[in-house]
Amino acid sequence: MDICTSVFNMFHSRSQLQLLLLFSVCFCGFGSVFGLKPASGPAEPPNAPVLRPADPPAKDAPAAAAAGASQPRRATGWKLSEEEACREDLTRLCPKHTWTNNLAVLECLQDRRELLWNYKFNLTTDPKFESVATEVCKSTIAEIKECNDEERGRGYLVSCLVDHRVNISEFQCNQYITKMTSIIFSDYRLICGFMDKCKEDINNLHCGSINVGHKDVHTQGEVIACLEKALVREAEQQQQQQDHVRPIKEECQKAILRVAELSSDDFHLDRHLYFSCRDDRERFCQNVRGCHCCLHPKKKKSLTFKYSRDYCRDALTTRQKLISQDYRVSYSLAKACKVDLRKQHCSLDTNLPRAREARLSYLLLCLEAAVHRGRPVSGECQGEMLDYRRMLMEDFSLSPEIVLHCRTEIEAHCSGLHRKGRTLHCLMRIGRGDRSTAVDSMCQRALQTLIQSADPGADYRIDRALNEACESVIQTACKHIRNGDPMILSCLMEHLYTEKMVEDCEHRLLELQYFISRDWKLDPILYKKCQGDATRLCHTHGWNETSELMPPGAVFSCLYRHAYRTEEQGRRLSRDCKVEVQRILHQRALDVKLDPELQKRCMIDLGKWCSDKTDTGQELECLQDHLEDLVSACREVVGNLTELESEDIQIDALLIRACEPVIQTHCHDVADNQIDTGDVMECLVQHKHQKEMNDKCLVGVTHFQLIQMKDFRFSYKFKMACKEDVLRLCPNIKKKVDVVICLSTTVRNDTLQEAREQRVSLKCRKQLRVEELEMSEDIRLEPELYDPCKLPEQKKQLSPRCHQRIFRLQEVEMSDPELDYQLMRVCKQMIKRFCTEADARNVLQCLKQNKNSELMDPKCKQMITKRQITQNTDYRLNPVLRKACRADIPKFCQSILNKAGEDSELEGQVIACLKLKYADQRLSPDCEDQIRVILQESALDYRLDPQLQMHCSDEISKLCAEEAAAQEQTGQVEECLKVNLLKIKQEACKKEVLNMLKESKADIFVDPVLHTACALDLKHHCAAITPGRGRQMSCLMEALQDKRVRLQPECKKRLQDRIDMWSYAAKVAPAEGFSDLAVQVMTSPSKNYILFMIALSVCVLFLVGLLCGRITKRVTRELKDR
Repeated sequence: MDICTSVFNMFHSRSQLQLLLLFSVCFCGFGSVFGLKPASGPAEPPNAPVLRPADPPAKDAPAAAAAGASQPRRATGWKLSEEEACREDLTRLCPKHTWTNNLAVLECLQDRRELLWNYKFNLTTDPKFESVATEVCKSTIAEIKECNDEERGRGYLVSCLVDHRVNISEFQCNQYITKMTSIIFSDYRLICGFMDKCKEDINNLHCGSINVGHKDVHTQGEVIACLEKALVREAEQQQQQQDHVRPIKEECQKAILRVAELSSDDFHLDRHLYFSCRDDRERFCQNVRGCHCCLHPKKKKSLTFKYSRDYCRDALTTRQKLISQDYRVSYSLAKACKVDLRKQHCSLDTNLPRAREARLSYLLLCLEAAVHRGRPVSGECQGEMLDYRRMLMEDFSLSPEIVLHCRTEIEAHCSGLHRKGRTLHCLMRIGRGDRSTAVDSMCQRALQTLIQSADPGADYRIDRALNEACESVIQTACKHIRNGDPMILSCLMEHLYTEKMVEDCEHRLLELQYFISRDWKLDPILYKKCQGDATRLCHTHGWNETSELMPPGAVFSCLYRHAYRTEEQGRRLSRDCKVEVQRILHQRALDVKLDPELQKRCMIDLGKWCSDKTDTGQELECLQDHLEDLVSACREVVGNLTELESEDIQIDALLIRACEPVIQTHCHDVADNQIDTGDVMECLVQHKHQKEMNDKCLVGVTHFQLIQMKDFRFSYKFKMACKEDVLRLCPNIKKKVDVVICLSTTVRNDTLQEAREQRVSLKCRKQLRVEELEMSEDIRLEPELYDPCKLPEQKKQLSPRCHQRIFRLQEVEMSDPELDYQLMRVCKQMIKRFCTEADARNVLQCLKQNKNSELMDPKCKQMITKRQITQNTDYRLNPVLRKACRADIPKFCQSILNKAGEDSELEGQVIACLKLKYADQRLSPDCEDQIRVILQESALDYRLDPQLQMHCSDEISKLCAEEAAAQEQTGQVEECLKVNLLKIKQEACKKEVLNMLKESKADIFVDPVLHTACALDLKHHCAAITPGRGRQMSCLMEALQDKRVRLQPECKKRLQDRIDMWSYAAKVAPAEGFSDLAVQVMTSPSKNYILFMIALSVCVLFLVGLLCGRITKRVTRELKDR
């Protein structure tokens, strides 16, 4: 009986004292009816201790029971303290001054013996007791129709008043019913109609005995507690159809929930909870006023997760589970939200069964919908909602659907993680998980439903696991945001994968965002800004309503399809909504699992192609790299996402973070624009080689450029500028590189043919140049070129296909030097210095003209030389030469053209042909001027003569190695070959050297060594002679033969050497035709002598003919006379 002493000490409180005083005052006029007297002192009666079923009944219990049964109403002077069955307990447990007051003794002892139970039962059914209730609560009974209609004499009237005690405003009636409540709830058999409704279920569930005439001693509240546990267990197992689970009748279920609801406002009325948690209440709730503190989630959390006993924790959990089935079981929640529920029509849905309307999740969804719609909900109600939403997130067992459908996953992966929401996050981790683990679809839906009910997106503090894991990040990275603001989650997402993010917070955040991303309504800011747009464009319903035609996951897809529409396309999102859609897209780009549509359609491809891509952002990049290999559904969604990124590269948050230094330095003006139309990426490409560019940014930008090559739609500006041109001129072409080649070829052909009107529009031509510039800076941006050409290291090893691709690229670059990325980058400063006024297409020509300037940068000069070498390999790579010689090439070199393919390189054969015709002085003036320039340049650098370099490479390495190794080429290699002409063994090389000699006779400028040696003599003796056609060379030869003219020794020596070489050339290379013979005569130093002899010979022949003509054929006179 020691426990009874502790009970007495525990309930010595002022509130009970005041209640008893009020009750005594109220009943002082009716004491004679009950045979009671007021207590002699204001002492507070303690509650009775718990008597376990195992305790044996007192030996005089039958007698007492019989006495109680035979004498239901005793005389006025009868006292409970005089009964022998109660005397010992009364003496030990109840203060002496309460012994004379039967009600005080009754409240002290409560459920001690059957005698007390009989007395209480008789008390509630006594007609005189009901008459007191009728007198005290007369006006209240008249107002409450249900109580006014109750049958008298069976105890139903008082029970009805207890049921409606919340609506009692009459003071005396309220005090009276409050006192009787503690008596009625002490035993389930005293509750109106409960025994009739639950008799069969109590027997079936073995929750106690209710046989009439056999009143077992039982623990107070154990029967109702047993039924409540059975009701909770049935809810958790209802869909598994287990045979050993007996369903509770519907009317008994309602009775159980009604009893729980009626006992929710006072901790003492739930006898099982009271006796299980009374010690813990004193430890954790001693400073809280009122008697229902432990029923509140804030206090339940303390009692459940601290040092409370298991049976208190179990009792609290059972109570919480009942609340999840019927929100009215929570007195504080039902009271705080009563008015709001009526205003928001949360209990008027006739299409739903009553049980569902009472579900806590339904209440939360209905009220949360009102909050999200901007409708007024009281702060007190929102505070209660916040507490219960937090409760649902902390304890998964409060959600029957989770317990039912996720049992396998919990047992396999999440055992031992019950507290602080860890089990729920474990399930979320598995639900989000990788491709090796997955949860059942029913479990997945249960998790999604729970997240929607708890709505942690509106206040991250609801998710205790997330709150604790991310506290340090919030304090540092998000301290500028008000605590509890929905933007906290967005702030955390912005700092995902940054130095400020901690690993545990990262995991908890992604687990929650996985489910929030699957229902657009769970992001409160997005819902607030886009609610009107979603209704207008996507035909959505209410916040807590779903539609098969437009499920929650499809609404966001609908929104972002309208987010990037042009004004011409119409039906666009509002500005505020578009900003939020972009924010969500930025977040989803961090992880493919945050994009439900992408993960759903690409699950197979992720496993097939990207199983080893586990780092941040690698999975999406992997899908983009394998775009052509993806299944059609996945390829479509990846293509759409990439197309969006091209318009707004900030969607790729990881790339933007990596490129932040470059953006801040070079692109801040375009990055600050609210609407990005591809300007940021274009700026990053232009500044790829700046010092601020780091490796991560460079890799990201290059990767995006490579992805753009797969489809011209992935380049937003190019798509918008050239969409119509592509459809008209390049139909059925999808790859960007092919589209660019198609359009650029069209532009080049129109330019060469001098068409009156370009077929490609002006805006497309401008953007086409930008795309060609980007492609020219990296061979990887041209897959058709990179793939066949990436293995060989030397030109000779290239395949024919690679040769063709390279030639096409070179042809484009030479026709428009701005597309030559390397040239424009290396010679950027020299272009500004020498070619500011030159046309963009003539930049290379300008640089060549200033190549030998003292101010020319060596690196730029080297780059110009490389381009000259390339141009001299094929006349088609030199637009100026091609235009100047367009009539001469078919006339003199048609045989070479007939042998060559369309895209095959000619290796300088056509230019070599034109050189020979230049020596013959047969070219047109324009073509002759261009060939002269080529001859002069190649005479200084043998590398500019592809035929010479190809045929004489071995001879140069043997005979002229030292000259070839010189850093600055000034014609020494050519001079070496000329001097060593007799030592050259290869006929092809010897022929090329002889051609050089032949060309030098036509113009002294073609022979740089001779020209340098004879520069003064040319000035003194041949200044009046026009250069070209060998005139200055003839002038020097005549001066050499004239003994009156004294030439410079070096010039005289060089001239004599050239005469010897020409003589040798004439011997070893006789004229191949009359034209060659005429050229040799005209270019010979003895030209006048030869011409004189030829003329003399012709005259002699003519005279001989005149004199000897009749001798050869004489005609007879007869023939003459005819």
